[in-house]
Amino acid sequence: MCCLQIPCKGTIPILPLPQKITYTHQQFILNDVTLEPFGQFKEWDEWVQTINDTTSTKIPPQRTIRINQIKDIPEIPINKEEAYKLQITETQINVISISRTGIYRALQTLKQLITSNEKNNYLPTCEITDWPAFRIRGFMHDVGRTYISLKELKKEIELLSRFKINVFHWHLTENQAWRLESKLYPELNSPQNMTRMLGKYYTLQEAKELVKFCKKHHVMLIPEIDMPGHSEAFNRAFHADMQSQKGMEILKKLMDEVCETFDVPYIHIGTDEVKFTNPEFVPEMVRYVRSKGKKVISWNPGWNYQPGEIDMTQLWSYRGKAQPGIPAIDCRFHYLNHFDTYADLVALYNSRIYNCSQGSEDIAGSILAIWNDRYITDEKQIVAENNLYANMLALAERAWLGGGTCYFDGPETLLRTETPETNQKFADFEQRMLWHKHHTFAGEPFPYVRQSHVKWNITDAFPNQGDLRKKFPPEDTEAETYEYEGKRYQTHTVNGAGIYLRHVWGNLVPGFYKNPQENHTAYATTWVYSPEQQSAGLLLEFQNYSRSESDLPPEPGKWDYKESRAWLNGHELLPPQWQSTHKKRSNEIPLTNENCVSRPPLQVQLHKGWNKLMLKLPIGKFQTPQVRLVKWMFAAVFVTPDGTESLENLIYSPTNPEKQ
Repeated sequence: MCCLQIPCKGTIPILPLPQKITYTHQQFILNDVTLEPFGQFKEWDEWVQTINDTTSTKIPPQRTIRINQIKDIPEIPINKEEAYKLQITETQINVISISRTGIYRALQTLKQLITSNEKNNYLPTCEITDWPAFRIRGFMHDVGRTYISLKELKKEIELLSRFKINVFHWHLTENQAWRLESKLYPELNSPQNMTRMLGKYYTLQEAKELVKFCKKHHVMLIPEIDMPGHSEAFNRAFHADMQSQKGMEILKKLMDEVCETFDVPYIHIGTDEVKFTNPEFVPEMVRYVRSKGKKVISWNPGWNYQPGEIDMTQLWSYRGKAQPGIPAIDCRFHYLNHFDTYADLVALYNSRIYNCSQGSEDIAGSILAIWNDRYITDEKQIVAENNLYANMLALAERAWLGGGTCYFDGPETLLRTETPETNQKFADFEQRMLWHKHHTFAGEPFPYVRQSHVKWNITDAFPNQGDLRKKFPPEDTEAETYEYEGKRYQTHTVNGAGIYLRHVWGNLVPGFYKNPQENHTAYATTWVYSPEQQSAGLLLEFQNYSRSESDLPPEPGKWDYKESRAWLNGHELLPPQWQSTHKKRSNEIPLTNENCVSRPPLQVQLHKGWNKLMLKLPIGKFQTPQVRLVKWMFAAVFVTPDGTESLENLIYSPTNPEKQ
């Protein structure tokens, strides 16, 4: 439970929030500080030297930082290895932890506390007692499908470590390619045995380098060598199935190489999405990897383990279940490749991990995963379309602080008007996150803009009998209720730039409608007050293209295959020119500008006063030949003409205030 007393609410962008923090309303001036002991904690040495080197006022040292590594902090309830205490007075900072990792975590918080005035940089005096609710807080890249440069991986790991993210899951092998060098079997890395990004792989030296880099930032690297499924690259190289005798002999030698290369505690062996033809394969490979001094992680659903037969499971799909006696990592609704930019972030931030307020021996934490089934050629596009940094900051706070209001199958996956306290907590997180967008992540792909102030009025859905162009009363008049064919249709308000009427995962994740049906049409309206006539951008989309689907681009002149439409002040807003025009579905054709974060915003004009934006939202079938998983959704928010920021001088209203 966070005990937070802020001198001026919202002015200090700490993320994640500490478990307990009390401010005492004085200042610790950041100049000429001495560190005790000096030379034992490199990152602290470097930080203090930076403070002192940039100081313009030279006075005898009057302020001290004392680091104390002790045996125990009795008041910390769980995960003491990463816990810390900070006591900041006007003249001294005391740092207390039982480990070097806790001392590193304390420094990340301290850096976020730095505030400036006209004269100095300073820290607010306060007391913090802090620990993680969950011991695993991580992210995963599927580099087997899409190679990502070591430079990019290092940048992401370093940036996210500032927010106490402590795991990087490296999915190295896939059907498309085996991305880890093998000195024993160089044919594995041959371009002829890859089907995507030919010849791209990581050398063993690079792998060792990344392990060392992760350790420097107190991040645990988990390499995954997927077996026996997702192994067509292996099959092409050796003309043998992994589950065959020949395949197992080769795989054991490869695991010798892997275990020697990776100085890490865990090796992930996959075991998902495969037909097991050899009942001895998985138990034998687990025993073999364990014999090398490594612990083993496996996907669930996958092999059916009993306690003691595996060291940890990673839950995928809604079918993944934690088992007593086997620690579990919750990834069931945490695949960023299916997320949109706005609605799913709300759900992620509000949702408890495995529906638990804090971790336990059996619930270790969560990892957010990016699966690049669909080929994307640009690393920055991968980061942007998966909204990596915003989503990771939401996980960073939820997994460190614990709590949440529901699970992904709960009601608060949207900013509903009937939950103002929950909405305010999200808005507070959003404010802190956007501060870091502009400072910590300046220059990085971070497409998210503020959405908590956006307000919509959405109708009940009208039956269209499969005629997606059919017109309904909201196109002629705006009202609180509508009469249509003898039935009454209500309107309802909701906040947010992105709204799922029906989630991509259907009724597993609640959307706006409790029981969404095919062949219906909805309307969404927002009124926007502009203090002046101005040019603006409008981020608008009706189908967020998953990075795991081979869906076709929209046809020219259409927003999607649902006949979605939009009007601003009565003038129809037409879609952009789609860069992709192919007519045959393929995962090997890269996404271009299908998603709104990968194209410029629509350029529009706002009148001085109130402006009406209305969206028509038909749905036919939830699966179509062109789009496998039809998202009945929309995202719309007014932004600066370059699309980088929300327009902050606007007021959103779900109804026309001039008629109230």
